[in-house]
Amino acid sequence: MRIRAAASATVLGALVAAVTVYAASLYAASLPSRTDAIGGWRGAPVQTTDVKSAIDDFPICTSMAAIGEDADWARLDADFTAGKRALAAEDWEGAIAALKLAALRDPGNADIANYIGYAHRRLRQLGPAMGYYQQALALNPRHRSAHEHLGELFLVLHEPAQAEQQLAALERICLLPCQEFGGLERAIATYRGIAAR
Repeated sequence: MRIRAAASATVLGALVAAVTVYAASLYAASLPSRTDAIGGWRGAPVQTTDVKSAIDDFPICTSMAAIGEDADWARLDADFTAGKRALAAEDWEGAIAALKLAALRDPGNADIANYIGYAHRRLRQLGPAMGYYQQALALNPRHRSAHEHLGELFLVLHEPAQAEQQLAALERICLLPCQEFGGLERAIATYRGIAAR
């Protein structure tokens, strides 16, 4: 009986993973294909001067500042814990390495995908960042932080209309004012101020 239950759980896990990958590919396919500023959504790290200067001048997500104060680390997967600590220490490559290990054990975790995307963005690897944000949203379309980070990435790419779409999604998700909505709203206002100069 236990063997049958274990086999059923394995098959179910494989099915869930396949559906997740399929949903992520559908979501990614629904976005416009881009190859100019970031070498494709899932492309190599960005090296263009225009994008680099925009990143240097643009504010980084403020909601990630509290990650170092998370008291629930003791209950998390060891690699997830290490990844979050690396994010708090601004060790982006260490965070990516640890979080990818955590993702091997928990491939359906939208938080992990979002954090990996954030670390890639901080390393100015916008293609991988976009891919991980899309994965997070495919896993959880209501993931507030992924919507905020994706909106900020669209601003870095000089696509304020796409950022506004992420803000509208946050407005639908956050029935009460939420930190992610306020953060993206401020980022869009900052972007518009910079663009108006």
